[in-house]
Amino acid sequence: MKDQSRREFLRNLMLGATTLAAQPLLASCGVKPVPETPVLTDTVAATELTTTETATEAATETQNQYPYLVVTHGSDAEQMVRQGMQTLGGMERFMKSGADVIIKPNICVGYYSYEYAATTNPWVVAALVKMCLESGAKRVRVMDYPFGGTGEQCYKISGIADLVTAAGGEMEVMSSLKFVEMDIPDAVRLKRASIYQDVLTTDLLINVPIAKNHGMAKLTLGLKNLMGTMLNRESIHPSFEKNLVDLATIVRPQLTVIDGIRTLMANGPTGGNLDDVKIQNTLIFSHDIVAADSYATRLFDKTPEYLPYVIKAAERGLGKADLTGLNIKEIFLDA
Repeated sequence: MKDQSRREFLRNLMLGATTLAAQPLLASCGVKPVPETPVLTDTVAATELTTTETATEAATETQNQYPYLVVTHGSDAEQMVRQGMQTLGGMERFMKSGADVIIKPNICVGYYSYEYAATTNPWVVAALVKMCLESGAKRVRVMDYPFGGTGEQCYKISGIADLVTAAGGEMEVMSSLKFVEMDIPDAVRLKRASIYQDVLTTDLLINVPIAKNHGMAKLTLGLKNLMGTMLNRESIHPSFEKNLVDLATIVRPQLTVIDGIRTLMANGPTGGNLDDVKIQNTLIFSHDIVAADSYATRLFDKTPEYLPYVIKAAERGLGKADLTGLNIKEIFLDA
């Protein structure tokens, strides 16, 4: 399915879910509810949930002009981001001027600063904000749905809030009111989920996980980071691998940047011991979340097969787990 038609389809799903959820409230106010099977058109609530053509389709069509995946190594996070994105085709490959952009890092807890490698490197996030704005983005929001502390606390302690604000971006606390219960049409097991509506309708969704150990998932990378877009994430834990892949069929970031600058090698996802942190000074860039995750397993001396959900995602056509023959560009900035 082309990305534009997919986003229109998702927007219509959300409009239907929102309308049905509101019916009890409307009835209590004396307002006649709408029919149970509403007719959804592209003009419904267009001012609130408009979508424009994203650059995912363009990125896919032109991917042979650029590396499929880029890896940068260095000591300057912003330089690594800029060089990686330039090599991948530039931010303009993924967005148009006037775009609404959401950046989704991992800001899961507010216990420790970024040095403990539980949250995404703030300089990486800020550099992406800058590049989006330089490329003409109308608005750049950064958000996550933490499980250890409030949004405000986690954003502040991670160091991300200050740098994003200084870069011209916005920190958005994800309100429970903006999660919409919706069907997942291509699901195998997770048939319904409450998804943060803006991540489905934004022009560009950039997924920026930190690479780290995880007690349940083994590793948390790009696919696992998508759980921060859903409410009641504990519902995904039974049959975790199937459910995570189901979630990935509907939350589809156009760009994934994996932060491997400081990696949490043990006792994840929250960490708390600097002895568990390994400095690797690596960033991984791709339009393909599965390929990015597959490459990132190397940071832990593993292969993609170590993560069954990565293999399942590839089997369901969500990306490539086998990197053989792909154009991968590795850049050493401090060499």
